[in-house]
Amino acid sequence: MPPHDREGRRMRADAQRNAEKLRTAAAELFHERGLHAPLKEIARRAGVSHGTLYNLFGSREALINEVVTDLAAARLGQIAEHALAHDDAWDGFAYYVEALCELQITDPAISDVVTGRYPGAESLMVLCERSRASGTRIIERAQQAGVLRPDFTREDLLFLLGANAVLARATKDTAPDSWRRSVAFTLDGLRTEAAHHPLPPAALTAPQFYEVMGALADTR
Repeated sequence: MPPHDREGRRMRADAQRNAEKLRTAAAELFHERGLHAPLKEIARRAGVSHGTLYNLFGSREALINEVVTDLAAARLGQIAEHALAHDDAWDGFAYYVEALCELQITDPAISDVVTGRYPGAESLMVLCERSRASGTRIIERAQQAGVLRPDFTREDLLFLLGANAVLARATKDTAPDSWRRSVAFTLDGLRTEAAHHPLPPAALTAPQFYEVMGALADTR
């Protein structure tokens, strides 16, 4: 084999090893901190240079697409499936909300997936839309059963989850279960019998929600 062929194979093998180390490090740090984990720290944990990360993946969004999407799809799909399997539509809706809120404590990466904070990650956004479609089915099922107030929207659910994500991150070390109390109050207020008054402003539109999530990401 000519020397340049051997060198080329060696470089490709090195690149594959480095890419795998970066995927492993990214999965660990995204799970620990969320999708905003510093890329320099991912490279450092993988034992490669920052430049190597960019050479192999090109951007944070490309790394997110490759590392997070399949895992998030499995977790979110399982939660939606279990919610829809409940015989009682309210129990299914409450389970769905509580399970997603708990994920925001246990897996910050999937919390960021749910709230769609990285619209440049195209595969992830496809998953976000699929997850939101599941959420819509769960909401509509509860409303059709007459147990969820009829003015609650998919965007209201996303806003609830976005607010809980902030609370979850702020309290995870001092009072990691405090979100449960807040969510319990919220769920009680969403029951049909609790809807004694019309809601004040209209729900956020989808573009407004994405703008809010972008603003939250910028404040980190």
